[in-house]
Amino acid sequence: MALQWFVLECVLVAEAAIAMLLTIPWPKPIKSQIVTFTSYLLQPSGSAIPFAVFNLVDLYWKNEHRMMCSSEICTDEERVRYERSIFKAQKNVILCSLVCLLYWCMHKICKYHKEIQELEEAEKRLKKL
Repeated sequence: MALQWFVLECVLVAEAAIAMLLTIPWPKPIKSQIVTFTSYLLQPSGSAIPFAVFNLVDLYWKNEHRMMCSSEICTDEERVRYERSIFKAQKNVILCSLVCLLYWCMHKICKYHKEIQELEEAEKRLKKL
């Protein structure tokens, strides 16, 4: 169970590093190479999105079927365990959401960069005419 969260954390760290590289102002040739490389990486890393969504659904299902420990019947130890599991679930929801959000941001940045390149090329062609 912990392996899937470790994998998502690694994906999140990699996406954050790539997103940081995409947003740094590089010279045009280097920026276009980084965007091209990232575009190739986005296709296989897209499999992280269904994995994150599956984990979100799993967290939702577990939350709906979790035993409540809010009455006075529960001991202090059970209450602490219950609250710890709630905090862990909230952390995992944030993790899954960030994986999806960063993937979407990287996709949009690459898409906008390619559109800008196409517009610059079209402008050059029009200036030559």
